[in-house]
Amino acid sequence: MFPTLVRRMADKPIAPMFRNTTRTPLTGIYNSRFRPKKLWPPDFSKLHEKQQFRLERKYKRRVKLATMRPRWDRYVKLAQLSSVAFVLVYSVLFMDWNTETQPFQGVRNTFWGAIGSLSPGKRHDRRNPELPTAADEK
Repeated sequence: MFPTLVRRMADKPIAPMFRNTTRTPLTGIYNSRFRPKKLWPPDFSKLHEKQQFRLERKYKRRVKLATMRPRWDRYVKLAQLSSVAFVLVYSVLFMDWNTETQPFQGVRNTFWGAIGSLSPGKRHDRRNPELPTAADEK
């Protein structure tokens, strides 16, 4: 096993499977043996204003399509909406404003009155006992 490993390490490196037709070494970011049809990014100082605008529009569209993440965007919007709703509900119903009069006291009374009427103990109590009922009129 070790003699084979040593012998393979001493051999010449294996030639690449394809020929380099560009006569430049295949190093760096662009390791393709195929030449691009257009130089990118183009030199904007040599382009006409209309061509610059067209390329900018195309680039912006491609960037927008490449960075689209609908699931992530949906969850971020949902988290934002729920956090804003939580802060609003907390500030209206539960927060102590440290003032003489609470700004949302009418809303609080209405809400807790409606919630209190749903409890089993107060469900059958009358809201206004001074009003006559159908049984009292007979």
